[in-house]
Amino acid sequence: MVSKLLALMMMLLTLSQGAVEAYENEMSLGGNLFLVNRDYALASTYAPDDLVKPKVKGVSDGTMMRAEAARALEEMFQAALDEGNHQLYAISGYRSYNKQNVIHTRKVRQVGKAAALRVSAPPGCSEHQLGLAMDLGCKTSMHLTESFGQTPEGIWVAENCHRFGFIIRYKAEWEEITGYAYEPWHIRYVGAEHAARIHELDIPFEYYVASLREIQYARLTGEKE
Repeated sequence: MVSKLLALMMMLLTLSQGAVEAYENEMSLGGNLFLVNRDYALASTYAPDDLVKPKVKGVSDGTMMRAEAARALEEMFQAALDEGNHQLYAISGYRSYNKQNVIHTRKVRQVGKAAALRVSAPPGCSEHQLGLAMDLGCKTSMHLTESFGQTPEGIWVAENCHRFGFIIRYKAEWEEITGYAYEPWHIRYVGAEHAARIHELDIPFEYYVASLREIQYARLTGEKE
């Protein structure tokens, strides 16, 4: 992991000031690189202003995403069909703060607080509220279980979603960093450029954002000197 982070830092150091500033905008609220987890929570009033329903197969009406992410999802679903006859299903996209509160509260009642925190984000701490996340399923795995990762569809998603700007957000080996158990069904849109880097380096999104912030800080302190 250390060697991967060093490789990322070396690459980022070659960025122009304009590129660094562009990435800074992407890490701001509303940008594709905005980090949400239990340490960086969203306000209860936050909701994206460009939510649309992707034109893909879904199991409910609750599959809205931000427009750019929705277009990318459509392209990915079509590619899955074209390249391997893999039929994906959109299961859960945007969730409001209040909806996430209902989901998390129910999970706490079912399994207790500690166990719930491994599999369910508290309100304000879910990427779904950003409108940039989607939970996926297939005909043989519709219930958001780890088995999705072993299906032909899940394997295809893991190997190819970066081409369309998505990352597998919660891998099994990253649980201590992300705070969540393995979720092969949960994809997060970050844009094709960043998804390609994260996929190649195989690092958690938290590490990627932290590296970008370090580059910003280095540039700022360098200018002051």
